[in-house]
Amino acid sequence: MSADRTGVVVVGAGIAGVACAAELVRAGIPVEIRERGRVPGGRMASRRFDGRPADTGAAYLTASDPDFAAVLDRWRAAGLARPWTDTFVAYGTDGRREVPGPMRWAAPGGLRSLVEELARELPVTVDRLVLGVEPGPVVDGRPCEAVALAMPGPQAALLLDPALAAATRATQVQRWSPSLAAVLRFPARRWADFRGAFVNDHAVLNLVCDDGDRRGDDAPVLVAHTVPEFTAGHLAQPSAAGPAIEQAVRDLLGLPEPALDVHVHRWTYAKPTAGAQGTYHLDADGVGLAGDAFGKPRVQSAWLSGRDLGRALVARLT
Repeated sequence: MSADRTGVVVVGAGIAGVACAAELVRAGIPVEIRERGRVPGGRMASRRFDGRPADTGAAYLTASDPDFAAVLDRWRAAGLARPWTDTFVAYGTDGRREVPGPMRWAAPGGLRSLVEELARELPVTVDRLVLGVEPGPVVDGRPCEAVALAMPGPQAALLLDPALAAATRATQVQRWSPSLAAVLRFPARRWADFRGAFVNDHAVLNLVCDDGDRRGDDAPVLVAHTVPEFTAGHLAQPSAAGPAIEQAVRDLLGLPEPALDVHVHRWTYAKPTAGAQGTYHLDADGVGLAGDAFGKPRVQSAWLSGRDLGRALVARLT
């Protein structure tokens, strides 16, 4: 590597960025991870309420890839992850029914704790906003060997200089839908067991999870995720959507008591609706893209994308 250039700059400390950086570190390539938030995690987000974590981003993990399954097994052995359920219920015009599926995994300490474990020995700088990526590549005026953008495509596009045509084109094929995640804390558990519920053809709700069951502590906490159409009208003031979300959840589950409090988190880019080809993108300018838009919108897809981009960068730089 050139003496006047840094190694690889990874922008974003979600699971894709961390997986990418881990491959580079293992190969002995200098890496800097820059995260604009206060903690790693990205959309595997958790927030504490009176000391207890609740997941406000991804709802759970599934694993079909053997390499990612091995990561899950390591987390399980460390007490960080636990098998949760292979059965959700679904609410729709035909009523309530059980829906079998793959084993869904949860994290007693919140899903963010899993990303933090992966990043524990990596050089992560939080509260570090990246303003632009130029040809070279150059990140905020500083030359580097390569840059990995581990974030939703629309956010990556805002950073890219128009001269980076290939990378810009790659971001434009990604379309994303918004969502709100509402954490509702109740005085007591008044609902029948359901673990998680898909809500079909609803004006407000898309998914509701029993966070006490998910976490394994039986706390009277639900987390509700909203449909894009409802979300679009509340992006400017997400907290104002709290009463409507609470009422929708109470109506759905027949809850007699109001919640003690409702916290609403906005995800402008919650889920990719049109995926990109391959498992990652890496152009001739040394700019790479990784995330769950490369594959099905799953945590596993994000991890695989970041890992594969990291391996591609190792192959190119060594």
